[in-house]
Order: sequence, then structure tokens, then C-alpha cells
Amino acid sequence: MAVRVEEQVYRVVEAESRAAIAKVGGLVKAELSNVRTGRLWEARFRPQERLEELQVERHIMEFLFYGTGETCTFMNPHTHEQVEVSCEILEPAERFLQSGTAVPLDFFEDRPISAALPDIVEARVVQTTPPAHSQQDSVWKEATLENGLVIRVPLFTGPGGMCGWNCGPAVTWNGRTRNGGDISRVSSTKC
Repeated sequence: MAVRVEEQVYRVVEAESRAAIAKVGGLVKAELSNVRTGRLWEARFRPQERLEELQVERHIMEFLFYGTGETCTFMNPHTHEQVEVSCEILEPAERFLQSGTAVPLDFFEDRPISAALPDIVEARVVQTTPPAHSQQDSVWKEATLENGLVIRVPLFTGPGGMCGWNCGPAVTWNGRTRNGGDISRVSSTKC
């Protein structure tokens, strides 16, 4: 969703509404990202304020390759039109994109403004030392993924396994905060 505020176009990242209590009026808090600059703004609006909602088109695009600098190239599979997309729009999951991956991209005035990437991406480990099963789960080793990215994985990870990478926002569970970057086993094949 995109809105226009004070002649600037913003993508709505998150919105929260609070109802009115007694004499205190309601409030709408929104985290907005400027489409042109990428700058985040935490805005507060009264429920009576009306914002101009802009028409955003969503296209399923196919990832082709990493371009020069900080862009990735995508192709519309129906029209074969190629579009360069800033890696900032795709972070942090852009490192795990593989050729042929279908990604929903949102366009405003024929410019990509956001991507709907999954919170957890899967990747196959192609090279690492043989797995070791130990009592310590806080020990890590280096592994190379099929797209050439080198990451750190737990000792039990072996070559040929599929691993899941948490690229989503931080989540608190059982009193522990899990930030983007946690690794988990994806299938019955050992990581």
C-alpha cells in the first residue's frame, strides 16, 4: 500500500490503530518509507485525517541475476520485460535469491517500490566440513551455499543439506529474541 503525504509518496511498512478512550481521541501510528529516498518515518495521524491512497500494481517477477553495483535484474515472465531493482528493496533476503525465483514486486508509476519476500528462505549447502555432532550448539563453521554465498552454520550441517535462513524481523519467543540470521534444518535431509 502506498500513500501520498505532503506531496511525497510513502510505502506503508506497518500501521497500528488505537481506539479513543474517554476524552482522549484515537490515534493511528504508521511506519512509512519514502519511495524516493528510502528514509523511514514514524507518523501519527488522527482517525479523521484522510490520506490519498495510491494505486500500486503487483507483478510476479522472475529473478535473473545480480547486476552491477547494487541492483538485481528481474524479468516479467509474461512480457519478458527486464527491470533493475535496487538491492535495498530486497534486503536482507536478496543474498539468497537464486535464478528463476518468483518474487512479487509492487510498482508505482512503473517503478518498483517493494517486494514481498518470505521471512524464511531455503538454501542448499554445497561445501563445508563433514558434520560433527557435539554437545555444544553454539559452535559454528563456514559453509558455501549453491549461490556462492559463504555463511556460518552449526556444526551438524553437512554438504547437500537444505537449511532455512530467518530473514524476517526479530521475534521474541520464550524470553529469547531471535534476530534475522537464525539457521534451522528444513527437510529430513541433514543440513
